[in-house]
Amino acid sequence: MTLLGHWTRQIAFSSVAAMALAAGTAAQANSHDDSFTIAVLPDTQNYIDYTHQKVEGFPFDASQQFLEQMEYVAANVESVGGDIAFVTSLGDVWQHQSLTMDPAHIARGFKSAPNPFFDEHLAPTPKVKTVEMPMTLKGYQMIAGKVPFSVVPGNHDHDAMWTDINHPPAKEFKDMSSVGMVHAGGTANFVSVFGKDTPFFKGKKWYVDSFNGGANSAQIFVAGGYRFLHIGLQFHAPNAALEWAARVVKTYPGLPTIISTHDYMMSNGERLANPIIDNHAVDPDDNTPQMIWDKFIKQHDQIFMVLCGHENGQAFRIDSNEFGHKVYQILSDYQDRNQTVKDAGLAPTLFNGIGDGWLRLMRFEMEAATPKVRVETYSTHYRKRSRETAQYAAWYRDHEQPGKTDEAFHDSDDFAFDLTDFKARFAKTAR
Repeated sequence: MTLLGHWTRQIAFSSVAAMALAAGTAAQANSHDDSFTIAVLPDTQNYIDYTHQKVEGFPFDASQQFLEQMEYVAANVESVGGDIAFVTSLGDVWQHQSLTMDPAHIARGFKSAPNPFFDEHLAPTPKVKTVEMPMTLKGYQMIAGKVPFSVVPGNHDHDAMWTDINHPPAKEFKDMSSVGMVHAGGTANFVSVFGKDTPFFKGKKWYVDSFNGGANSAQIFVAGGYRFLHIGLQFHAPNAALEWAARVVKTYPGLPTIISTHDYMMSNGERLANPIIDNHAVDPDDNTPQMIWDKFIKQHDQIFMVLCGHENGQAFRIDSNEFGHKVYQILSDYQDRNQTVKDAGLAPTLFNGIGDGWLRLMRFEMEAATPKVRVETYSTHYRKRSRETAQYAAWYRDHEQPGKTDEAFHDSDDFAFDLTDFKARFAKTAR
């Protein structure tokens, strides 16, 4: 079935969802609850990858883990009695591309180099449109009309990823440094599912602005006695996207603002692009993570948090912006976790990580003079929090945070921090 067919089936649903959303939005507008949760969905690409399904010979349907995540979120949003006030997806929603290079980059004269290693695993395929994108649509329809949410495009969600001719692969593959540099371009596929004119967002009062068809977007949600602004930025956001985001901030002055983007921070906390895919190195109009910090984030005092994925593992850092206020930056990405592959009797490889159902739940406790955020990592597959899972460090530590003790590794996925200057900083915009 085409994506249009999937959307058409939702017409009746959408009218009911619109009423539910209106009721939920009204409830939010009157809500002065002291606490709320933001659900953070890191890279889901390996769940949705068409090669990770039974029909392709995989031992189980990995997409079921993705659907379990969306079911969990849908069952715990505020509009149905839960405490999830907002949902943000950090990109790499699906795995494959449909083009060898997008038309805009072809027109600008970009050239690609052969890359047998990447072509073997990530060659463009029509199955991204017949399998992966429809599965994504099915999952997000579970939360449509129930909660404000954002999805940003990661590099895999672009129409094309090709190896730049000026950064070719090594003649012999030794490790991931041998594969050359890949560039991502084109957002038509992403916009067809998550664009501003799709039923997910068109006409929704909380969806307040967009750029590049919805590859960048802005939402407002009400929780904990405040109106929050959220801005989602596309992968390695180009200059025009950062200029648009700056205009959005100026349109909603003083609102506590959260930024979600796909690639922003390494697992060691550094704001560096992965050398395998650094869009700025190929196209100077695109921006590295550090450039996004320097040009945009630190320049706007109301931005107090940045959420990102892309780099496997977790990281947390705090920096002061140009105004001396703190910005809390959090990396969450579990795409390489493969315990469920081992559980199924399959030997783990570089390309059969799944994710094991892990997502982030960020609970904002606003009642004290100094608000606190509690970050928990929860698996909707194992139905346990990381701290409750006895084998957690044994399963994942050596791959993600080698050298840490078990307790320190647990602390990287189950921790809390104070929003020390939040109430003074945003007192004028409290509801």
